[in-house]
Amino acid sequence: MNQTATPLPLSIDDQLNALLHAQKKAFLAKPYPSLEQRVADLDRFKASFSKYQAQLISAMSDDFGHRANNDSVLGDILPTFGCLKYTKKRLKSWMKPQKRHSGLLLAPASVRVEYQPLGVVGIIVPWNFPIMLGLVPMITALAAGNRVMLKQSEFTPKTNAVIKQCLAEVFDETQVVVVEGEADVAAAFSQLPFDHLLFTGSTEVGKHVMRAAANNLTPVTLELGGKSPAIIAPDIDLETAVKRLIFGKCMNSGQICVSPDYVLIPKEKVQMFIDLYCRKFRAMYPDFLNNKDYTHVVNERQFSRIQSWLDDARQKGASITPAIADGIDVERRKMATQLITQVSDDMTLAQQEIFGPILPIIPYDSLEQAIKYIQDRPRPLALYIMSFDKQTQQQIIQRTHSGGVAINDTVMQVAAEDAPFGGVGPSGMGHYHGIEGFKTFSKAKTVFSQGKIYTAGLVQPPYKGLVQSLIKKLFVR
Repeated sequence: MNQTATPLPLSIDDQLNALLHAQKKAFLAKPYPSLEQRVADLDRFKASFSKYQAQLISAMSDDFGHRANNDSVLGDILPTFGCLKYTKKRLKSWMKPQKRHSGLLLAPASVRVEYQPLGVVGIIVPWNFPIMLGLVPMITALAAGNRVMLKQSEFTPKTNAVIKQCLAEVFDETQVVVVEGEADVAAAFSQLPFDHLLFTGSTEVGKHVMRAAANNLTPVTLELGGKSPAIIAPDIDLETAVKRLIFGKCMNSGQICVSPDYVLIPKEKVQMFIDLYCRKFRAMYPDFLNNKDYTHVVNERQFSRIQSWLDDARQKGASITPAIADGIDVERRKMATQLITQVSDDMTLAQQEIFGPILPIIPYDSLEQAIKYIQDRPRPLALYIMSFDKQTQQQIIQRTHSGGVAINDTVMQVAAEDAPFGGVGPSGMGHYHGIEGFKTFSKAKTVFSQGKIYTAGLVQPPYKGLVQSLIKKLFVR
């Protein structure tokens, strides 16, 4: 008796390739969605996102053990709504072909640049802002006319489930699909032949993503991070500097790619800075261990990493001042800012992006020394300048490299919708947000057009007589 063999389950690679193939097929059937269609898609998504925002906030808190509601609203919900509004308002002008000059040689031909959808965009989303860092680039990619595959982090399963439900009410899997899974799924995802791949995460993982994408010559945008410095210049009042800096360090418990990673400060002001930071922290988060406005470290793995880095620093001679006494709850993974002095280059926290509630304090004797300290290290995603002196500001901006700069503020530069966001060197490559994002997810296609009058025939062979004379006039100077 013949038996029918039970079909084997598809491998991860086969499943991902099937999703990609379906999206590419759908894209080829409709390779240039109209403005009206793109706006309608964004409107439908906005309606669904509005309905699910409370569930998303609750799910993120569950994934983190506790995430402050305002961290979720300010860091995830509002930027997503802001991107939707901003993109819709400007999409018509972004899609409009741009006229370019043809020059005398090519006259009377016309030249224009059209922004054509690329096809299928892959987006690898980190765990620290699982909504904003997935849905904002998704919105821009859809506005540019593409299809999207989102790889959500395995560390935010409850948030992923709500995002998946929210998107499924708006898009079928041939337009937007959510992919979940561990590191093996992320590795397979990065190897797919996307038309563009955006990755947000660590520099080390970014190297693996870029290597995988290179096999398919897939263009990549890498949003990484690095050690973003904050320079407290000699001219600024220290209380003002602490007030401007502390929010950015404490938001999401420092688990932000643009969080101030370390502070450079005149050496005579170090102790005053520590005292002011601790005083301000206590005012911001009274009854700290029971305070709901402060986010927990996302999981045991990250909490253990942070603790091991503190142990490493302590063993190598660092002095550690908690922003508040008894400010660590191991069981709930809650940790107040740990202020570190006597920092040496052999400490892990001086070498790696901290991504948590640790703040090294580096004293300097002169502003020149502080600038040199930054120049000698890999280029970061953000640089913060605490100074009201215009000459000091400009000196630091011109002599240092970073993905972006914020003066007298921290982290808020990411919310600037009409400006590009991206790193430089080890902190990333490429940009998105605003029109730069639209261009990142589009092909700028040159369209050169000749009319009935064909002047190019005047410079075709045989090259003698009038033709030769004309060529000499055009090219000989």
